[in-house]
Amino acid sequence: MVITINGQELDFDKELSIQDFLDKKNIKTNSVVVELNQNIIYSDKYSTTWLTHKDKLEILRFVGGG
Repeated sequence: MVITINGQELDFDKELSIQDFLDKKNIKTNSVVVELNQNIIYSDKYSTTWLTHKDKLEILRFVGGG
């Protein structure tokens, strides 16, 4: 299964949810916004939203500063 994540194509051998992917990459859910196929996914749906072949995932991190 090929998924484009932040513009980079990655190949996965099994299905995974958004939460699975974030956990795998050690990304904290309270510091990101996730967009799947141009739709914002709310954090309470990460574990029940499954990624499929050819999905496009964008992960935006919050950065503090001024």
